[in-house]
Amino acid sequence: MAGSKSVVLAALVANGAIAVLKFFGFLLTGSAAMLSETYHSISDTGNQVFLLIGIRYSGREADRRHPFGYGKAQFFYSFLVSVFLFGIAGWESAKHGWSELTSGGHGGGGHAGEAVEFLFFSFQPPAWLDPLSVNYTVLLGAFAFETWALYKARAEMQRQIERNDWSGYREAFRKTSDVTTLTALTEDTIALAGIVIALVGLFLEQFTGNPFFDRISALLIGIMLMGFALALAWQNKRLLLGESLPRDETRRLRQVVTDHEQVAGIVDFRTVYFGPNEVIVSADVAFVPGLSTSELDAAITEIEDALKATNGDIRTVYIEPETQTEAQS
Repeated sequence: MAGSKSVVLAALVANGAIAVLKFFGFLLTGSAAMLSETYHSISDTGNQVFLLIGIRYSGREADRRHPFGYGKAQFFYSFLVSVFLFGIAGWESAKHGWSELTSGGHGGGGHAGEAVEFLFFSFQPPAWLDPLSVNYTVLLGAFAFETWALYKARAEMQRQIERNDWSGYREAFRKTSDVTTLTALTEDTIALAGIVIALVGLFLEQFTGNPFFDRISALLIGIMLMGFALALAWQNKRLLLGESLPRDETRRLRQVVTDHEQVAGIVDFRTVYFGPNEVIVSADVAFVPGLSTSELDAAITEIEDALKATNGDIRTVYIEPETQTEAQS
């Protein structure tokens, strides 16, 4: 959890600084892509706050009302992040870009000296200001901040990939239960992609003199954000609903049980995530006949220890002895 928290704090600092830079860039230039990127960074900053709340809440001790702890709080708050990423950053960016495309209003880098309207006020940039220079400077500064945040997130995810012996980021995205790090990594990645799209749009506008490229950049950024938000929501949904360990890991754990010399077979075997890197295992196991109570207790303890040694995420194991006739191999 400490690794996840440091990743989120890095993203919070980076996104807060970037949001301020992009907003002033928008005020000085009126760029549609810059406003889309401002929405994006404001949303990301708020999202990091939600992730920190989830980390803090999930660290509470188990009690009578929550006997397995509060680990799922991180799943809930990460799901909220995906909703806000879609609804605020994605939708507002796409809507603004589409509005600029269809209305023929100011887009692109604007012109120095033209008033920029935002919500309920109008800002008059200085006549001597070069809008494109401001946008390039802001976006390059944002790129540097986001690269630092992404480095932190990638380092933590790489540590988890090595610990779990996953093949790479694609497998990690499907199997990880650390949705906080996953969310921060995804946000930082699409933030860098959004900055690149905005830079390309500004360059093409400058090269061709056509503001269409700045406006289409804003629309593309919004669509990209909504797509990634849906993917994040799906990943969090599976964990909120109580998903089990992946099939290959479940087979490995079942093999640990059946390999025990006093086990005749498995009647039922269930796993479920109750928090990031927190798994509960419940198994109905048939033991060989003729075991005394002390021998049965010793066998159960050995199996529990072996399961926890096989998968470090297992926190609790419940084993229910069954009759041999009910066993499945």
